[in-house]
Amino acid sequence: MSAIVKVDGVSKKYQKILAINNLSFSVQKGEIFGIVGPDGSGKTTLIKLLAGIIKPTSGRIFIMGFDLTNDYTRIKPFIGYLSQNFSHYLDLTVEENLEFFAEIHKVRHYRRRMELLLEFANLKNFRKTLISNLSGGMKQKLALISSLIYDPDILLLDEPTTGVDPVSRREFWFLLNSLVLDGKTIIFTTPYLDEAERFNRVMMLENGNILVCDSPGKIVSDFDFLVLEIICSELNRARDILQNFGEVQVFGDRLNLIFKGDPTNYQVKIIETLKRNDIEVFNYELVRPTLENVFFYLLKKKQQ
Repeated sequence: MSAIVKVDGVSKKYQKILAINNLSFSVQKGEIFGIVGPDGSGKTTLIKLLAGIIKPTSGRIFIMGFDLTNDYTRIKPFIGYLSQNFSHYLDLTVEENLEFFAEIHKVRHYRRRMELLLEFANLKNFRKTLISNLSGGMKQKLALISSLIYDPDILLLDEPTTGVDPVSRREFWFLLNSLVLDGKTIIFTTPYLDEAERFNRVMMLENGNILVCDSPGKIVSDFDFLVLEIICSELNRARDILQNFGEVQVFGDRLNLIFKGDPTNYQVKIIETLKRNDIEVFNYELVRPTLENVFFYLLKKKQQ
């Protein structure tokens, strides 16, 4: 595969705030490249830079071999951009919305493509429906196919599944995988680390810096730590008690203790310590590290 997007030493400052700090990476043609991180990590700023909406303070971005700053007009037809706050015209129907986007992008003879996109997104039966009457998932699918009406090679999607129900998220991902099979390249930002498993490669951002960038499997396999998952009473007190044993991460109703060493002796000491402090232990087991474990470990290490 060849690089279709190349970012070379890019930084972006807003007055005194450094939102993106000297990032360098590339995206290969035909892959789903994920950018994950918490709010304020720089995800939206980066996607806007790639879309050419804002210019970098320093560094260069190349898309399909062209310099984005100097050759934006030439590159623009190859980019489809779905913003975090996609503006739907609620008084338009689904069909009218697609017609509108086709016309503002000066697409001629779009009828056949519009029919294919409506069928692709399973919105054909809703073509005459006002956008205000669509579900959140349907609106996101409409936003996606609106960005596809002029058939771009690269899709830039800024948190497209945020606030979308699980079924609609699954349908949305089915559409994205179909687009990749059709030769599209997708750059996708998300705060959801569980979605990162779906990416060909994932870049984890924190305060505009890259924590790690690789395939999800490689990131996890390189994580040379054991994870002991514990379900117990009084999670917050248990977390404080276990701080001396390693990094403790809380996920819902359970603790993940990140550690190195002999797991057998370690487990015995940990469970005995909890019981000695009147913490009831319901279950514990060694589990495979997840991307969440890696991300929060690297995040804490970076902040120390």
